[in-house]
Amino acid sequence: MSWWNFGRKKIDHADFVDAFLLKNQKPIPAIRSIAQLEFTVFDTETTGLSTKDDYILSFGAIKIRNQAIQIETALELYPNSPNSGQNTAAIHGLIQRENQLSIRQFAEQSLSYFGNSVLVAHHIGFDTEMMQKACKPFGLERLPNPMIDTMSFAIRLEHGPHADRSQYNPEHYGLDELCARYNIITEDRHTAAGDAFLTAQLFLKLLKLAAAKGIQNFGQLIR
Repeated sequence: MSWWNFGRKKIDHADFVDAFLLKNQKPIPAIRSIAQLEFTVFDTETTGLSTKDDYILSFGAIKIRNQAIQIETALELYPNSPNSGQNTAAIHGLIQRENQLSIRQFAEQSLSYFGNSVLVAHHIGFDTEMMQKACKPFGLERLPNPMIDTMSFAIRLEHGPHADRSQYNPEHYGLDELCARYNIITEDRHTAAGDAFLTAQLFLKLLKLAAAKGIQNFGQLIR
């Protein structure tokens, strides 16, 4: 045993976490074209906005392959939560949820769905933290997948790669505002599945704009 590992607590991974991490060991080559990438666009609806005290009520996701939304891959999951979410029910409408999964079932199914794809979400930092919180009891400390935040991506494309996000009004880069700007009809808003589908449509519009600016491969996309 090396001195580096001495005294460090071993993290026990569930088998499905080990399988997930194994899939993500090999990095995506920078030269891989965007058309060859698989994206998972996802969203969570939660009991509140605290990553410490709140929980996921619903998870929605859909795949993009060959730069097209794969409708048949749409997924919606409802993990069991110790918090009813009554305080945010007026936003997401989730009062009674059927087919609730245990947290273990939710973690296993969502990580299997993510695989080694590129993760995409609007305000992805919050959704990622909530997912990591749900998966942490099973040994996952951090999602290893490459990630793209559609809000940051839109600012980059509209104002240049060195744009300071803090200089722009967040309201102008909310999902509703961006959908309006890019002519996307906002239906089924504030449900995890609905918001994931809207974000997927927005992301495809942004990819077209990126291509026009010479962004053609994974390395250019993820910089």
